[in-house]
Amino acid sequence: MRLDLRGKTALVTGSTQGIGQAIAAGLASAGARVGVNGRSPESVDRAIAELGDGDFVPAPADVTTEEGAAAALSALGDVDILVNNLGIFGAQPALEITDDDWRRYFEVNVLSAVRLTRALLPGMRSRGWGRVLYIASDSAVVIPAEMIHYGVSKTALLGVARGFAKEAAGSGVTVNSVIAGPTHTGGVEDFVYSLVDKQLPWDEAQREFMRLHRPQSLLQRLIEPEEIANMVVYLSSPLASATTGGAVRVDGGYVDAILP
Repeated sequence: MRLDLRGKTALVTGSTQGIGQAIAAGLASAGARVGVNGRSPESVDRAIAELGDGDFVPAPADVTTEEGAAAALSALGDVDILVNNLGIFGAQPALEITDDDWRRYFEVNVLSAVRLTRALLPGMRSRGWGRVLYIASDSAVVIPAEMIHYGVSKTALLGVARGFAKEAAGSGVTVNSVIAGPTHTGGVEDFVYSLVDKQLPWDEAQREFMRLHRPQSLLQRLIEPEEIANMVVYLSSPLASATTGGAVRVDGGYVDAILP
């Protein structure tokens, strides 16, 4: 399989670390020109240095605001592939999640992706080709008791992707969500240790977290960011031209998930 993205420009939001950085690397390895996005120029420059070889364009901006979204897009020109990866997560007792917390999760995890899609989809449609992807989560369908606000925001992304896929119907533009399972990133390591014994070595902590908090996983380990990126690169490629409106699983095989 040749995942050839030469001549395509991609924007990956929240791509200075973790899953986003792995996606940026994967798209660049397939030949795409990739906009690397983070809140500060310093974080973006550091990420590009870590990424190494590839056609990377700095696109520093806070894309949770209208002004920031416009700034990121102005750095790139026409965008062919939009990967809405930016997201926040954290554990919080359900009855202690305030209205402001709920609004913040919706603004960052959902509305920022909707805003960028609204800005880019018309151009993709007029050119007859494009890819829009949303990095969702297994938490969208197996809502974690310790972070229901996060889970609900990811559930919303499944609906957003399906709706925009209908808007793009017949245009050559595909729109999909990727349901990612618990993934091994620096932020997730901190999250894991917030729920298990901080004295445990990482391998034991990871297994304990999966046993206690994600027992549905058939994989029984955290997913590596590159494993998510592999699916994103495929869905971004011409080879995935018949896949749209889908919720594609890279979730470790959750046994009780009911998915589209």
